[in-house]
Amino acid sequence: MKFRDGMWLVREGVRVEYAEDVHKVTHSPGGDALSLLCPTRHIRSRGDTLNLSTLTIDIEAAFDDVISVTTRHWKGAQNPGPHYELYPHGRPESTAKITTSTAGTILTSGNLSCTISSNPHTFDISFTDATTFKPITSLLNRSVGLAYTPAPSSPISLGDMTSFSHYIFTQHNLAVGESIFGLGERFTAFNKVGQSLTLYNADGGTSSEQAYKNVPFYLSSNGYGVFIDHAEPVDLEIGSERSCRLQASVKGQRLKWYIIYGPDPKEVLRKYTMLTGKPGKVPSWSFGLWLSTSFTTSYDEATVGNFLDGMKQREIPVHVFHYDCFWLREFHWCDFEFSTEHFPDPKAMMTRLRKERPGLKFCVWINPYIGDASPVFAEAAEKGYLLKRTNGDVWQWDLWQAGMGLVDFTNPAACEWYVSKLETLFDVGVDCLKTDFGERIPDKDVQWFDKSLDPAKMHNYYAFLYNKVVFQALQNRFGKDQAVLFARTATAGTQRFPLQWGGDCESTFEAMAESLRGGLSLGVSGFAYWSVDIGGFEGTPDASVYKRWVAFGLLCSHSRLHGSNSYRVPWSIDEESSDVLRTFTDLKCRLMPYLYAQAIASTTSGLPVSLRAMFLEFPEDPTVWFLDRQYMLGDSLLIAPVFTESGEVDLYLPQGKWTSWFTGEVKTGPKWVKEKHGYLTCPVYVREGSILVLGKVGEKRVVYDYFEDVQVVVVQPLEGKDARAPVQLVDDRGNVRGEITLKGGELLLPSCIKEGWRLTVNGEDRAGVENLREDGCYKIKI
Repeated sequence: MKFRDGMWLVREGVRVEYAEDVHKVTHSPGGDALSLLCPTRHIRSRGDTLNLSTLTIDIEAAFDDVISVTTRHWKGAQNPGPHYELYPHGRPESTAKITTSTAGTILTSGNLSCTISSNPHTFDISFTDATTFKPITSLLNRSVGLAYTPAPSSPISLGDMTSFSHYIFTQHNLAVGESIFGLGERFTAFNKVGQSLTLYNADGGTSSEQAYKNVPFYLSSNGYGVFIDHAEPVDLEIGSERSCRLQASVKGQRLKWYIIYGPDPKEVLRKYTMLTGKPGKVPSWSFGLWLSTSFTTSYDEATVGNFLDGMKQREIPVHVFHYDCFWLREFHWCDFEFSTEHFPDPKAMMTRLRKERPGLKFCVWINPYIGDASPVFAEAAEKGYLLKRTNGDVWQWDLWQAGMGLVDFTNPAACEWYVSKLETLFDVGVDCLKTDFGERIPDKDVQWFDKSLDPAKMHNYYAFLYNKVVFQALQNRFGKDQAVLFARTATAGTQRFPLQWGGDCESTFEAMAESLRGGLSLGVSGFAYWSVDIGGFEGTPDASVYKRWVAFGLLCSHSRLHGSNSYRVPWSIDEESSDVLRTFTDLKCRLMPYLYAQAIASTTSGLPVSLRAMFLEFPEDPTVWFLDRQYMLGDSLLIAPVFTESGEVDLYLPQGKWTSWFTGEVKTGPKWVKEKHGYLTCPVYVREGSILVLGKVGEKRVVYDYFEDVQVVVVQPLEGKDARAPVQLVDDRGNVRGEITLKGGELLLPSCIKEGWRLTVNGEDRAGVENLREDGCYKIKI
């Protein structure tokens, strides 16, 4: 929300009051916090203390390298929930200290310092690197304040606040050339500088400023991130009100945010996910190809069998089959019962299909809404499990489903009831769930079961509760590390309940690029996994879009074929599409030992498996901060999807030697490269110093022994200060079994690598390394 009209004027109908002085600084007894009393005009005499507002700014060391800043106007205002669940894995220790100098009062937390200037009649709060004293960002003159709309004619009129809206805002400085990223899955320009955004979950597709997954966290190219600890809508002016500042504002009496110092962007993400939660672990089978019936297409049990048979005939493995909305009866969404007209015996169907295709998993579509044509609606309404209006009626509307109600997950009994319905699906044979919707949550004329909660905050937070309930139900049934969702909506912390997909995109190259931007933004918001509707959701893709999207979609952490009113099986597109899908699905299967190790590492690092923004791996290269059409898949593979029918593509290779996956050609960066690809290849480059463990050529599974008949690939080995970290080895259950290291020109492989493995160094097979040495390692001179 903009409060000013340019630099000089306040907007019509707005009153703004700024913190002008730091009148008093109070130290906490523990030495880890400061409280600033900040009048909204300069205090030069005792009389100046009367008839004015003050702001209190509390600055506290959260843990090393992280400091919170809380700005309040009237302290008596309530702060109702819900609140984000912070420190779910435990709060890290803090080594904070407070010092004073001629510069002012300094709070230091790890390597992050906050200095409050001691200059009289000056408002200057600066954040710096405590070791190098490098400036990070600052709150300068007229950067913290409160605002009213409409503008009150006199202070006495504020005795009745029912006619006024009250806001708190802060503006921290943006340095010259600074870029801002994240804020959830956003489809607008990757660098958010210049954008006005409201963090408010919406079902708006992938081609506007609206987003399904709003996350109040952003990452700066200047070495820090900011988490805004508010579930309610947050308005951001990112260099869009004042071009040199980033403004956050909320409606209320309080605004709290955390500044998180890296300075490396990987460290920023690691520390942010210590605050809001690490990405959850997902089973290895979920990385395979998911095939959907699509949305409004006509399908039944015979259709499902024909789809699976067609894929088998074309030697394309399907690892998860998904039944979209119309597994349910029309007007009965979502009451958890298969349409007996189309699926007479769903349990027998799944048992037969699973027997014919060992390892096949099944997913069904659900949402948190219940249409009132279903008997389940009457049951839920009678028991008080649905959200109500303030007059006591069940909240209903006819958007999406006729007369639909909304499950109230603030009611523990409703949660238990909902889980009992999910259990009936697990009994039938369902292995995982697509948790669709959860964005259109009303925030006016509603009364939640937990009456202490603020409806404005519940709008975004509902995504957390909804996915948490379903994810934990899956964990309870299948095991802690065997739960997986396919979720559309999210907010801060929802990365704990993976995974998420990109929502309703069109079937165009432009929408494919929009989706990539969304995945990149979500990845730098703490989410490790991401998928997309291959071929696009809305419309029917032409053959070129479908085949290029297949390559992109299979080179994401998770891969699903899904559409709206048309099928996504390859033979419905053209003859070559089956070859393309087989090629990239086989590649995904072969990459699994590498991919799954990257996924397990993400549960502690907080890094995305995909889409991983290039700047997370190469932060010192200024060019990579502008790249939004390529990404890293893990830390070793560079992927540049093709967005043209002709196959022409421009990509950027950072410093070092890069080896083409498909040709073996080595190119040296930094430089831009122009290539042309047919449909069976795309730019995939292996980073120098990489050690990849791969499945055998032609592997069709994603769950197999990741240590038997594998190929160990060493690419342009590096040692000394340039050497990469040891490569962690995990099995198909995610257990760490050892690591591969390169030292002194000697490659050391642990004994979990079984006989029959191959070694390839810079494209050349090495022989004579079959024997295990006495120390339990294979040792090979490189």
